[in-house]
Amino acid sequence: MDVEQLRAFLAVAEELHFGRAAARLHVAQPPLSRTIKQLEKHLGATLFDRNTRSVKLTASGQALIDPARAVLEAMRTAENAVVSADGGETGLVRIAFAGVSTHRMVARLARLVRSQHPGIELELSSQNFAQPAMKRLLGGDTDIALGRWDVIPSTVESQVVIPDHLVVAFADTHPLADARHIGIEQLAQEHFVSLPLHEGSVLPDRLRRLADAQGFVPDVVQIAPDTQTALALVSAEVGCHLTLASVASNVTDPHVVFVPLDDTTADVDMRAAWRRDNTNPALRVVLDKVVALDEGDS
Repeated sequence: MDVEQLRAFLAVAEELHFGRAAARLHVAQPPLSRTIKQLEKHLGATLFDRNTRSVKLTASGQALIDPARAVLEAMRTAENAVVSADGGETGLVRIAFAGVSTHRMVARLARLVRSQHPGIELELSSQNFAQPAMKRLLGGDTDIALGRWDVIPSTVESQVVIPDHLVVAFADTHPLADARHIGIEQLAQEHFVSLPLHEGSVLPDRLRRLADAQGFVPDVVQIAPDTQTALALVSAEVGCHLTLASVASNVTDPHVVFVPLDDTTADVDMRAAWRRDNTNPALRVVLDKVVALDEGDS
């Protein structure tokens, strides 16, 4: 028994007329009659009572209708699943993201994919810093990494998804909290709260480089394990903290003020990165949505 036999059977069962069933299937009537006889022989049962004036279903024929429809529906479902997977409309895309600055973007992305591409599942993984996200990408443990890196491996492609710039976080009681913008040289005598100087950590590196260019060593009085802790320490007046404008847009602490830094030479844009050899069709669909978010799509 094959799919074409079941399709022929259902056409005759629904039309109860071999001529109309043949026309519906775009075949001649004799081959259709042979197909039905072959199916009956295979099943060892008569499916139709037929004579020159009428065609009627037998009890066996009536019993075959629902299973035959189920088989054809399963075939259509399988075909649609393959087409959807090839087109990127179904599948799993794993995203590793780093830092407070990515949280709002990831939430918007999840909502956009869920509403426009419900067949795609997102697996989200939050990292404290960008370098672990890149390592997950290189190891094949994620499909997309969101973060900031000074060096992009040759096996990885990347694209800027959020242009960004440096700001300084102050407690609202700090004398510079009301400034419209500041230069790094104004911070030579300030205490700093810094993130750990991990391999590839962008902000501690930018603080060191900017201060070195102005001839001073930043007075780091406290190392914070992550950005949220660093800003809590700023709020408590422990020191100021070099961070990102995108972080400022994700923070609601009324006791922390963010002042733009004059220096714009240090690239701190957020990037989406993915492996060049990743053949997951759904990856491109999600990457297009990441770009759409940067263009203002919500």
